[in-house]
Amino acid sequence: MPKNGTHIKAGKAKTQGLYDRIADVQNLAMKLNGYRKSVAKYLRSLDLQIGPESLVLDAGCGTGIVSLAFQDAAFDPKRAIALDLSFKSLEVAREQLHKRRKHAAKTDIVQGNILHLPFADESLDLILMCGVLEYTPLDTGLREAARVLKKGAPLVLLPVKPSLVGSVLELLYKFKIHPLDNVRVAAARYFSIVGNHEFPITEPIAWSKTIFLLEKK
Repeated sequence: MPKNGTHIKAGKAKTQGLYDRIADVQNLAMKLNGYRKSVAKYLRSLDLQIGPESLVLDAGCGTGIVSLAFQDAAFDPKRAIALDLSFKSLEVAREQLHKRRKHAAKTDIVQGNILHLPFADESLDLILMCGVLEYTPLDTGLREAARVLKKGAPLVLLPVKPSLVGSVLELLYKFKIHPLDNVRVAAARYFSIVGNHEFPITEPIAWSKTIFLLEKK
C-alpha cells in the first residue's frame, strides 16, 4: 500500500480510538455548553426544503448533538442517518436519538468513514457536518459530500474556526483546524457558498465554531 494510504488508515484508527475513549465525557460537555440549542436555532432560520421524502445525513455525528438539534428544529424527513467512525460515540448517539419515539423509527445509526460514504451518487437531500473535516484532507471530504448530495441540495458545515478556544480543542481532540479562507476556496470547487453565519458572542458555540451554508453545484 502507498505511504499516503497507510497514513490515512493510521489516522482513521487513531481518531476512532480517541472518540471511543472520550464519548461519554464529550457528550456531557456538549450538553452543558449549549451547542445543541444554538444549532437548532440556526437551522430553524433556514428555508430548508426537507419533506416526507427527504434523506438527511449527519456525517461525523459523534454523540448525536447535531442530529438532536435537527430534530429540535422540527424537521421530519423520510430517513435521517447518523454516521460516525467511533462505535462508542454511536452507542451514545443511539441511546439519545432513540429516546424520541417520533423520530426513532426514521433514524439509522451507521458506522462509517466520511471519506467513503456508503451512499449512491446524488442520493441525499441534506448533509450536516460539525467539526469533522478537521480530521481529513479538506478537499477530499468536501468532494465526497458533494458526490452523494443531489444537485442544489444543501450542506450545513460547522468547522472549527481559528481562535484561542479552537487551539485548545486542537490539542484536546488531536485535529488540525483549516483556515477559513481555505474552507471557502475548497468549498467553492463543489458548492455555491450561500452564507457564512457567525453565532452571537453570548453563545458558547461562537467561541469555536462558525457555519457555512453551501449548495451543491
